[in-house]
Amino acid sequence: MYQPYPSSPSQVPEPAHAEPPNSVRNAVRLMYAGAALSAVVLIVTLVTIASFKHGILARHPDYTAAQRHNAEIAAVVTAVIGALIAIGLWLWMAWANRRGRNWARIVSAVFFGINTLDLIISFTQVHVLAPLIVSVLVWLVGLGAIILLFSKESGPYFARSASSPG
Repeated sequence: MYQPYPSSPSQVPEPAHAEPPNSVRNAVRLMYAGAALSAVVLIVTLVTIASFKHGILARHPDYTAAQRHNAEIAAVVTAVIGALIAIGLWLWMAWANRRGRNWARIVSAVFFGINTLDLIISFTQVHVLAPLIVSVLVWLVGLGAIILLFSKESGPYFARSASSPG
């Protein structure tokens, strides 16, 4: 089939996907690390279930056995669901940012803000030291990813995506 050569610059097709700059590639790697660390948080939470009991007892010595048990279950279920959601969000944001989606860069910053608030709140709640340490590491990974996504080097990559359809 015959395809005429484009005669004007407006007819020259843009490359489908430009390669992301190093800053974006590194941010995506950090996001994969964030997903892996979130999985570690999940595993550590499940391994340290017994320490929830001690934390709850220390914070609420007047709880009955049933209240303590319910508080343990609520804490573990919340932590597991939160970790699974976090893993999914890390992977989704890595995928979308790798493709240069400007909305994903913004959503990643919003998620980082939510994670920051969650970390601050977790310091006031009954907590177990090991998952808290890993949560701080997850937060630091998120901080690194956000800094890289909003760096000067990354800006043009996302600007290109914002101006093109899709």
